[in-house]
Amino acid sequence: MTRSTHPALSVCVYCGAREGAKPSYMAAATDLGQLIADEGWQLVYGAGDVGLMGAVARAAQAARGDTFGVIPVHLLDMEVGKRDLTSFIVTETMHERKKVMFMNAHAIVVLPGGAGSLDEFFEVLTWKQIGLHDKPIFLLSIDDYWAPLEGLIDHVIAEGFAAADLKTSFQTISSIGELKAALRALRA
Repeated sequence: MTRSTHPALSVCVYCGAREGAKPSYMAAATDLGQLIADEGWQLVYGAGDVGLMGAVARAAQAARGDTFGVIPVHLLDMEVGKRDLTSFIVTETMHERKKVMFMNAHAIVVLPGGAGSLDEFFEVLTWKQIGLHDKPIFLLSIDDYWAPLEGLIDHVIAEGFAAADLKTSFQTISSIGELKAALRALRA
């Protein structure tokens, strides 16, 4: 299958550099990479070959997908920079990494992850809240992983630190099938 040099959709995936406690997280990462490639979309991610990051990329590559990875120089060893991607970019800082990933994506998907994934989610959520972008943000809440985060956001709203419409700035999805439909709808 021939891929376009300008994919119909570039999907930025934020996720853990670890595998997590449940096999369902790795399965979802693999399924997401496969989905992105099968649809002819481009994977944009943190260029690591460990944890969920590596699983998404390896699955996309196995399905002959277009992969665009961005990694800061100080994480090349720790995250095992995946140099065999379609595009592999090394930045000086984490901030540059996030900016390049964001600028090269049409939509953001957040798989289970840790502090880094939370940082990435809250940055794009804040940018959306203050009107800097209108890209869709999807929390892929495998086995209700993101339920505590949604509770925290509800608390922030209830305590008067955000308007209720903050909840409309992202969409929580619980399965790859649901995500597939939501992403396809972006190009309908």
